[in-house]
Amino acid sequence: MAFQMNKLGALEYSTADCLEGAVHCFSTRLGGVSRDHTASLNLFASHGDTEENVRQNYRILGDAVGFVPEQTVFTKQRHTDIIRVVTKENCGEGLDREVPEICDGQITDCPGVALVTFSADCTPVLLFDPIRRAIGAVHAGWRGTAQGIAAKAVDAMVREFGCKREDIRAAIGPCISRCCFETDEDVPNALLEALGPKAVSAFIRTGEKYHVDLKSCNALWLQRAGIGELDISPDCTACDPERYWSHRRMGDLRGSLAGIIMLK
Repeated sequence: MAFQMNKLGALEYSTADCLEGAVHCFSTRLGGVSRDHTASLNLFASHGDTEENVRQNYRILGDAVGFVPEQTVFTKQRHTDIIRVVTKENCGEGLDREVPEICDGQITDCPGVALVTFSADCTPVLLFDPIRRAIGAVHAGWRGTAQGIAAKAVDAMVREFGCKREDIRAAIGPCISRCCFETDEDVPNALLEALGPKAVSAFIRTGEKYHVDLKSCNALWLQRAGIGELDISPDCTACDPERYWSHRRMGDLRGSLAGIIMLK
């Protein structure tokens, strides 16, 4: 099982083998219409971009992947562990109207609802149960990772939709990797408190700083939640700023990446 990079003209996005059967993608910054510091595939109307550009970027990406902009449902991310259940009535929240409530994860069992989670170094996680036909999308920064938001999304799919844990497949998308995620001791301390000794291998100490592997921490949560399959992107957003947005490298002079998943 692996990740694949898909190219259509200037557009690039990745997909995960384990999510085959669901419409999905992890975006790059390439192939859109945005300009200047948000050039070119910016997927969130902030940092100086226009709503018109963002909508056109969703149209370009959606034409390639298999959704339309009006099917999207955005998160309202605040580094929480809040998961909300959405339906077709929520379609358009984010692009057409305000997202009504804070959440860093969403789940649904409704076809035609494109769940969107944003990142620019934080960890995007997409979930798919091909048996019960349910999906999830999660934003996991280090705080969300410490709170186990990916595992809580699995729990919510089991609780709300009757999914079997072993039927759920997960893909951890491109994010900042241990090579570039340098932190103070508060981050590894929070992750150790949450995950216990098995998290030790995710950290490397260099002087007074630590390098932290959020991908492996989220993988540990998902494995503890009992999922059946897992793909992990090898890409580091901070290592490859020509392809990805990276808050660590660019600050606010950037756009936003998105992980998107929808039931056919």
